[in-house]
Amino acid sequence: MKLITLAAAAINTTPKDWLGNCEKILAVIQEARTQGVNLLCLPELCITGYGCEDEFHAPYVTELALRLLETRIVPATQGLGVAVGLPLSHAGSTYNVIAVILDGVLLGFTAKQNLAGDGIHYEPRFFKSWPAGVIVQTTLGDGKSVPLGDLLYDLGGVRVALEICEDAWVAGRPGISHSRHGVDVILNPSASHFAFGKATVRERFVCEGSRAFNCAYVYANLLGNEAGRAIYDGDCLIASGGQVRATSERFLTRGWTLISAIIDLETNRVSRSRLASYVPALSEQGTIRADWRWPQPGGPSEPTPVVARPTPSRETEFTRAEALGLFDYLRKTRCRGFALSLSGGADSAVCAVLIALMVRHADTEGRAWLEQLVGLPAGAEERAIVGRLLTCAYQASGNSGQVTLEAAKAVAADVGARFACFNIAPLVEATEQLLSGYLGRELDWQRDDVTRQNIQARVRNPPIWAVANAENFLLITTSNRSEAMVGYCTMDGDTAGSLAPVAGIDKVFLREWLVWARREYGFASLDLIIRQAPTAELRPATSAQTDEADLGGSYRLINRIQKLLVVEKKGPRDIYLSLRNSAEFGANSTQAQLLTAISRVLTLWSRNQWKRERYAPSFHLDDENLDPRSWCRYPILSGNYEYELAELRRELLQA
Repeated sequence: MKLITLAAAAINTTPKDWLGNCEKILAVIQEARTQGVNLLCLPELCITGYGCEDEFHAPYVTELALRLLETRIVPATQGLGVAVGLPLSHAGSTYNVIAVILDGVLLGFTAKQNLAGDGIHYEPRFFKSWPAGVIVQTTLGDGKSVPLGDLLYDLGGVRVALEICEDAWVAGRPGISHSRHGVDVILNPSASHFAFGKATVRERFVCEGSRAFNCAYVYANLLGNEAGRAIYDGDCLIASGGQVRATSERFLTRGWTLISAIIDLETNRVSRSRLASYVPALSEQGTIRADWRWPQPGGPSEPTPVVARPTPSRETEFTRAEALGLFDYLRKTRCRGFALSLSGGADSAVCAVLIALMVRHADTEGRAWLEQLVGLPAGAEERAIVGRLLTCAYQASGNSGQVTLEAAKAVAADVGARFACFNIAPLVEATEQLLSGYLGRELDWQRDDVTRQNIQARVRNPPIWAVANAENFLLITTSNRSEAMVGYCTMDGDTAGSLAPVAGIDKVFLREWLVWARREYGFASLDLIIRQAPTAELRPATSAQTDEADLGGSYRLINRIQKLLVVEKKGPRDIYLSLRNSAEFGANSTQAQLLTAISRVLTLWSRNQWKRERYAPSFHLDDENLDPRSWCRYPILSGNYEYELAELRRELLQA
């Protein structure tokens, strides 16, 4: 057997937190050395942080990253091999590279060939892609020349190559070429953001890479809410022979985590030699050789056995991703807690419960940080921590009801939050009187319906902002994706806040999640939320206001139209045909009703882009996000589908 101990680390980086990032990198290297690791893979761009955005254009950023690599990280790698990511300036351009270091010597830089340029990624804006097969020399700050490009490394007879994040997601992945050079280990330093079900996809291509290329495959990733919107679950994998040998625990609140596995390289080499289809590349061009006697693994003398990990439910992934996102956002903004306007409805109840679960799911390191933040001793109860982290306020106008008040009070008590009840009726009345004086008439609901509703929504904003300011808290805004789709929200009212944690999730899922959370975690107060029909509660009680009546269609219909329009890129005609043939939406509606509903949703969508542009930062959780700053771009001004809808009406009339 030819045994080697491989390791992958997840690191919680912050853009341009130079000392913090380096300290974590050095701590991981030291722990890897303690565990007898031979070769360690660290994440992509982990010296600078992945989310530096346009700061990657600043020359000092690449200069400082290189200096920290040379002065702090390279000297710390005595006794093992390390791959670490950083931006590198060469020939007037910036490249996303991985420095490969062995026993305190920088051997070379492998450059990323396939840049992520879709969705939330803008790598082509910051970096140039590296052409396959090209190798040059680049000069370091001390004048030393180091290879840069599409490199392979022969480290004492062990052949190592790299695929950098997106490189492994494309059809012509570099691993295909690497395998023809008899590579033993492929390292994949990544910055792969969380999305529902994405961990399964990662595991599939890591395992398939190790099987198809007859090698060990090491996948490292970032951890935490790195720069505000993208959440990284810290998913690390080590595979060999098409099977997983080690995985990391995901969604940890600590600064870093490390996994390792002992791999028998000889087994993979024998499998490769047996393949009649394997055609080796006989050229050695681009191979960096280093003499190195690999230390034998201490401890077990057998390879690490195959492991399996369960596939979590969508509800579980949502809970853990949100908990980690909230925790890291709080920690990195240096705020002391959260303020929440608790309406007694579903969205604000979800936010309150998620903050409580943020505390519950914090690991030992994260829990200790929370206890220190709120000034409680070690071992403090969850409810005691939540009581100092979260303040909820029910803000009652003359149109608020006892049902929502009792629901809000019960949810706050259930999670352990502080609760206040603010009477905003005098503020509403004073604002209406000011407007009446300006208009020279009394306001009435028939004429001033939307105006009067918006006054209430906006008057709720200053009191809860004042709480947030006084306590140095983050103000949570509770708008969801379904509301954002049609602009069913009040700018500077219910959308006001520092963070919008559920803005990327639709209303239907949030209500289903409440049912799941009631069953999974036992929050009995959620029964009071679940049985209510969603309502803004901004009109007099006699109007029996509900969201879906206001919108002229169900949230399920809005979600379906959003998926067809935004995700599948269908126009009005194809949307109509899809819904007309749908058993759920077409069977119980006339042609005119369906067309009216589609027209209303599309018109509201196109007219309310300006609102989506002004939302507080939200977490990216899937490819249906409507955040124009990280995923879904749409013009603020447009033709509002008037021509397309008119064509559809004419076609239906002629049919």
